[in-house]
Amino acid sequence: MELSRIIISETNDEQVIVLKEVGGERAFPIVIGIWEAVAIDRNIKGKKTPRPMTHDLIENVIGGLDCSLDRIVVTELKERTFYARLVLRRNGKMVEIDSRPSDAIALAVQMKAPIYVNESVLEEVTPNGGMGGLGGLGGLGGSMDAGPEDEGDPQDEKE
Repeated sequence: MELSRIIISETNDEQVIVLKEVGGERAFPIVIGIWEAVAIDRNIKGKKTPRPMTHDLIENVIGGLDCSLDRIVVTELKERTFYARLVLRRNGKMVEIDSRPSDAIALAVQMKAPIYVNESVLEEVTPNGGMGGLGGLGGLGGSMDAGPEDEGDPQDEKE
């Protein structure tokens, strides 16, 4: 998947990012918080802050532990909440870390790591194989929230 759009509203607490299938037609929105949206926007534009922000800190911790961010995976959609995992590589071994999708996507953008979404999630948010309710960016019946995650199985991933 690729980050297709980021919509930042100065009058609304909910911000929207759109993930689009690489080489495909499927796309869907995820509602995120303002700070994650600003972090993603800042990294897209290549702007650095004088001191590390939260996602900078996480990147520094990952590097300080001799790990790399191999990919992030949006693993599940449960009760209108997306779940995600960071997949770290350390000494050839993979370590999965629970993450909110907004933070995972912000890190993927910052660290230039691929974004994957499990096929089951794509099928649920794009039932007609298309734009997942993007006609009005809320066409999924309301906002889709990024939230915490329990165990997910990222075997069936789509970039």
